Amino acid sequence: MANKSLIFILLAVSLATHFAFFGHPNQTVFDEVHFGKFISGYYTHEYYFDIHPPLGKLMIAGFAKIFNFKPEFSFAQIGEEFPDNEYLTLRFLPSLAGMLLPLIIFLLALQLKFKPLGAFIAGFLVAIENALVVQTHYILMDGFLLLFGFSALLFYFRRKFLWMAVFGGLAMSIKWTGLTFLALPLIIETWRYFINRSYEPFIKNVLIFILVPFAIYFSIFTLHFALLTKPGPGDAFMSQNFHNENVSKKFVELNVQMYQSNQRLTATHPYGSQWYSWPFMTRPIFYWVDSTSSPQVSSRIYLLGNPVIWWMSTVAVLLSLMYIVRHRIIKILLGGYFLNLLPFIGIKRVMFLYHYLTGLIFAILILVYLIEKQKHARKIFIGLAITSVAAFIYFAPLTYGLPLSPQAYNARVWFPSWR
Repeated sequence: MANKSLIFILLAVSLATHFAFFGHPNQTVFDEVHFGKFISGYYTHEYYFDIHPPLGKLMIAGFAKIFNFKPEFSFAQIGEEFPDNEYLTLRFLPSLAGMLLPLIIFLLALQLKFKPLGAFIAGFLVAIENALVVQTHYILMDGFLLLFGFSALLFYFRRKFLWMAVFGGLAMSIKWTGLTFLALPLIIETWRYFINRSYEPFIKNVLIFILVPFAIYFSIFTLHFALLTKPGPGDAFMSQNFHNENVSKKFVELNVQMYQSNQRLTATHPYGSQWYSWPFMTRPIFYWVDSTSSPQVSSRIYLLGNPVIWWMSTVAVLLSLMYIVRHRIIKILLGGYFLNLLPFIGIKRVMFLYHYLTGLIFAILILVYLIEKQKHARKIFIGLAITSVAAFIYFAPLTYGLPLSPQAYNARVWFPSWR
C-alpha cells in the first residue's frame, strides 16, 4: 500500500512537471525543425534521411494519424509559428514518455534493493530535473530512448530476459546509443558465466540479447521503407537504384550510410560541448527565444539542468569510485554510467549536453544509493528534495520559456558559458 501511495505521488509530480505549459511555445523549438520534417515524410511518403533509426518518428506519426494530423507545416526554422493546434499531437508522446520515466526509475531502484524512500527520491529527482523536462517537452526522441532503455534494465533485473530484449530493441531503434542498455546486461551475464561456468544458460541468454533486438530493429526499418515509397530529399544520400532494391539490401545500405554520415559530420555549433564537460554542465543549450521579446521582458528556453541534482550526482559518481570494490550495486550503476559515456569518447562530430542524460540518471541513482548508506539518510533526503524543488522552480522560466526581465534572466545565467 505504501508503494502504491509513493507511485501515485510520483506520477502526480511528473504529470505536473511534464505537462505544465504543454504546447508552449506554439513555435518550433530547436531540433523540432528536423524531426517535424521527418515525421511529415510518413504522410507524404517522400523518402527522408536521418542519422538515427526511425522508431521514434514512426511512433509520433502513427499517434498523430489518429487525430488526422496533416503535414501542411514546413518546419523551416526555429521560432516559426504553428498555424493551428495540430502540433500538440506531435509533442504528446515525448511528454508522456518523460512523465512515465520517473516511475520506471522508481521501480528499477526497488528492484536493485533500494529502500522505498530512496527509490521514491530517485524517481522524484528525475521528475524535477529541468534538462530532462525540456528534452521530453518537445518533438524530440530522447524521452523514448530513456523510457525504453531503463525499462529494459528493469526487466533484466527482474530476470525477464525476453522483455528486456524487446525494450532493448526498441531503445536501439530510437538511437544507436540504446545499445548501451543491452551492453550492461550482456557484460553482467558474461561475468556470471566466468564465475559459474554455466554454458547452456549463457548461450541461451546471449542469443536472446542479440536476436530479439535485431529482429525488432530490422522490422522497424521494414515498416520505414514500406511507408517511404516516393522520391524525396533523402535520395541524395542513397545509391541511384536504392528504391528498387529488396528490403535487406535497403537495410544494409541505409545503416552503412547512417554510420558514415555520423562520421562525416564536421559542422560546429555554438552550443556544442565535449563529453568530459557534461558532468559539470559547463555548456547548456539555447533552444528558443520569443521573436516578439522586448527590451523589458523576454522568453527563452534552455536545456539547462537542475544544478543541485546535476552537481550533487557528479560528486556522488566521484565518491562512489571509493566504494566500487565493496558494493555490487555501485559496480552496476557505475558500469551503466561509463557505458553511456563510452560511445562519445573519441567522436569528432559536434556533441551536446543532452547526450549525457542517460548517464545523468545513473548518476542520480548512485547519489541516492550513497545517501541511503548514511546514518541520517532521511534528513539528507528531505534536504536534497527541498533544495532540488527550489532550484527547479527558480530555473523553471528557462525550462518552459516563461517571460523574464533582463535582471531576472541574468540572475539565472550564472556563468559566461551558460549564455
